[in-house]
Amino acid sequence: MSNLLDDLVAETKVVVAMLAPLEDSAWELPTPASGWAIRDQVSHLAYFDEAALLSLDDPEKFQSDAGALSAYGDSFPDEVAKKYHDVTPAKLLEWLKQARSDLVSAFTGIDARQRLKWYGPDMSAASSLTARLMETWAHGVDIADTLALQIVPTNRLRHIAHLGFNTREFSYTLRNLQIPKEAVRVELGAPDGSIWNFGPQEAKEVVVASALDFCLVVTQRRNISETKITTSGPISSEWMHIAQAYAGAVGPGRETQASLADQGGSK
Repeated sequence: MSNLLDDLVAETKVVVAMLAPLEDSAWELPTPASGWAIRDQVSHLAYFDEAALLSLDDPEKFQSDAGALSAYGDSFPDEVAKKYHDVTPAKLLEWLKQARSDLVSAFTGIDARQRLKWYGPDMSAASSLTARLMETWAHGVDIADTLALQIVPTNRLRHIAHLGFNTREFSYTLRNLQIPKEAVRVELGAPDGSIWNFGPQEAKEVVVASALDFCLVVTQRRNISETKITTSGPISSEWMHIAQAYAGAVGPGRETQASLADQGGSK
């Protein structure tokens, strides 16, 4: 938990550093997520930080709010974004920083195994923090892409890669697809030059990638055709084409960067 909290704080600083120098007009720039400007990426992070905190502090209230939000169907993230369109960039940035600070304080010292409600299956406190880290990094990628900033990989990606591996079955269930019985091994080149291995060594289905490419694909921030990911068989290939490490509706996947440039932003 301590490691997760430290890494979450570090990833938050990366996002805040991108946002802090921006003129108000830049917050309206369209990001690669269809219909979302930078402002929407920020309100999304702050809103669901507060939701994670509510899940910890008041599970019944969280379930009530989650039920109301689910009434919007698959478009509920867009409805959340619309709700905060009139909030100024300065207030959005302050909201993000305060919501993240409150979250970190509340999760400090709690049992990593404590079960928490969420918008799908319950999860452990450790998984909840991992999800917040994943969301922070993924939406940070969208902001960086919008501002034409370089994405610098760090070993914090290990949390996201582990989540991406653990959500393999979820990616199938989300699409009402039969979960393959074959095991898959994942071998990732880490930013520090080491190798991260997930899955049984004897598995014949293997995904080989850099940690950055793998995390970009499982968070649907890059089209797999624009990565150097290799797969050894049909099962591992299929998974990489439907991988989704985040809860919610089925993601449509990310179009190529060339297509995004032509369209001015699309999921």
